[in-house]
Amino acid sequence: MTPPQRRRRYPKEEPPEPPKAGPAPEGEENPKDPGRLYVLTGGGEGGDRADIDLVTLIVARADAPPPATQPEQSALLRLCKAPLSAAELSAYLNLPFSVVTVLLTELLAAELVQARAPIVRQALPDRSLLEAVMHGLQKL
Repeated sequence: MTPPQRRRRYPKEEPPEPPKAGPAPEGEENPKDPGRLYVLTGGGEGGDRADIDLVTLIVARADAPPPATQPEQSALLRLCKAPLSAAELSAYLNLPFSVVTVLLTELLAAELVQARAPIVRQALPDRSLLEAVMHGLQKL
């Protein structure tokens, strides 16, 4: 014998359709638009980039951005009043890391920002130094 089949009282609701990808409405810019990113980076001219990794700290040297800077570069300078890593800058500006690297390279060339490499600590201290300290403490 089979168990009785139950029916739902209310019909199952259909999930809403996801928005269709298309051009952004007028007045709104799509930050991930490849054409916009190409223009931001100058079209890949030059090709030389500064040696910046995700944990490189960036600090602004100038208080106010020069009037000829791009809006993204001005935003970078405003954010860099306190040291921030390149990864944080990329996240705050909602731009790919490669684009932020190109923008930071231009700012470094203009000496508007300073890049600081992260401090790398040694895995183990020198054994002879530890023994000398230990012997010095024992003599006290």
